[in-house]
Amino acid sequence: MRNGVIGAASAMFLVGTLAGVSGVIQDYPVYGGQAVRYLAAAVILLAAAWMAGQRFVRLTARETLLLVALSVLGLVVFNVCVIEATRASGPALPGTILGTVPLVLALVSGRPAPRVVIGAGIVVAGAVLATGLGSGNLPGLLWSLGALVGEVSFSLLAIPLLPKLGAMRVSAYSTALAVPMLAAVGLFMEGSAMLRVPTLAEGLGFAYLTVVVTTIAFFLWYTSLPKLGAGTAGLFAGLIPVGAIVTGLVLGIAVPSAPDLLGAGLVILGIVVGLTANRGAAVAVPAPVPGRS
Repeated sequence: MRNGVIGAASAMFLVGTLAGVSGVIQDYPVYGGQAVRYLAAAVILLAAAWMAGQRFVRLTARETLLLVALSVLGLVVFNVCVIEATRASGPALPGTILGTVPLVLALVSGRPAPRVVIGAGIVVAGAVLATGLGSGNLPGLLWSLGALVGEVSFSLLAIPLLPKLGAMRVSAYSTALAVPMLAAVGLFMEGSAMLRVPTLAEGLGFAYLTVVVTTIAFFLWYTSLPKLGAGTAGLFAGLIPVGAIVTGLVLGIAVPSAPDLLGAGLVILGIVVGLTANRGAAVAVPAPVPGRS
């Protein structure tokens, strides 16, 4: 339980640091950059799985379908929707909609303990406050809802695969499958301009996204998910805006406002409330297979 808490918290905090490097890569072709990022992450994860003695596992037709759906919804659709929502209405609206992830996961993950639902509601309130409601529009709202579906799918579709594949192979396989799909979207949206040689700053930004936000955060999240259950683990998605706030402060990009700090405090309070729920009710998925990761 303790390892799951640390892993889930670290994973979502690291995902939140994405905001700190987004400005560095904002001028690079979006979809081409995402395809390269996932390709590099897949190579790292596959190599790590091989060195750990985790060989290829034959999947059933159902498991293959789940893995493809995870890659399509949790990675490709999520990225496309976040990018297009930001383009349509700015970052505030998708950030606010994604702040409801803990509540959605708590409600759809079987029969969550009441305190998990209450904690998720507090986390949502804190995430919304920290993100800021902003002014959106219908296209931005629709893209943001698509991103919400993708983010929830990223966890729920992985749950049946984790006992057999383990965190490292689920991360590696889903990331690898996303590469050709993102490349196809890039060719359609950006044409031959989807790739170019990055500047030094862009290269460092993509290296951080590849190693930290994708490789490490994915592995930590998928390692923690079976230990906590989707409902409890989802509480930690509220740490995404907290990670963004801390990164902005450390890099000198922005000083957090009073609502930012209050929202971060609410997120932490909600997580604490959710974690006081009965542990047996919170864990809703099989324990990981010993030695799988």
